[in-house]
Amino acid sequence: MPLEAVMIVVDNSESSRNGDYIPTRYDAQADAVNIIFQNVVQGNPESSVGLMSMAGRGPEVLVTLTTDQGKILEGLHRTKKNIRGSAQLSRAIQVAWLALKHRQNKSQRGRIVIFVCSPIEEEESDLVKLAKKMKKNNTSVDFVLFGDIDDENQKKLEAFNREVKSGEGSNMVVIPPSSKLLSDQLISTPILLGEAAAGGSGGAGGDAGGAANEDFPFGIDPSVDPELALALRMSMEEEKARQEKRAKEEAEAAKKASLEDVKEETGESEPLLGKDGEPSGSGSKKDDDKPGKSNDGDKMDTS
Repeated sequence: MPLEAVMIVVDNSESSRNGDYIPTRYDAQADAVNIIFQNVVQGNPESSVGLMSMAGRGPEVLVTLTTDQGKILEGLHRTKKNIRGSAQLSRAIQVAWLALKHRQNKSQRGRIVIFVCSPIEEEESDLVKLAKKMKKNNTSVDFVLFGDIDDENQKKLEAFNREVKSGEGSNMVVIPPSSKLLSDQLISTPILLGEAAAGGSGGAGGDAGGAANEDFPFGIDPSVDPELALALRMSMEEEKARQEKRAKEEAEAAKKASLEDVKEETGESEPLLGKDGEPSGSGSKKDDDKPGKSNDGDKMDTS
């Protein structure tokens, strides 16, 4: 998984009270937010996730970029008590972009994931201008459209997606009501599985339960068993990270060994002259010449 800084934006408008998604639209979002958090952080431990709401009194940053899931859960719980008003999509995207702009780790790729379950009040032309700005600033924007899936909402988001999309990222998925949880249906989409699942989810504006993608690397249909598909992909990413770490450690060990081979001997050589200016090794002779030192032990007694 790439190194990412992800801002997740939830729709806490009055429409999120609707119970057409189990148990409600807002609770379905909250469950899906946790799945996205785990996917991002477990995919790359150096990635981080933030949380925003886009209704109530206005867009609000609930949690700055973090790797602590407890903070995300607390932010979701706090926002559940502030379900009101209408969604302000454009402002929410701009606030999320500013939060990403001031991230500490600039090597993280900026990404915004937005849940939309209410009517979009902005004009399509304004959204297109904003999409061009996001593309210029290398920020990908993913949309999860559910709830109010009317032609007007879908048309506006598709126009935004066409302008912002470049290479990987910036996906849009449409998830209609069903007996399945929103999070279960989201697992098999490109938002979690990456571009490998783009064909399976129907691409931008496609249904999350589309046909299988033949390019999926594990030989299974991610839409048939999304949990298994996600587990396999995460296992592959973890193994890849372990191999990279092992290779790095081996390279560092080899470098250290080569440096030790060229080091000079650390043993201290004996100085040519002693502290009294005499040749080294003459200390024993000097001791023999000291007055009072007797060598009688070596003489023969002739008396």
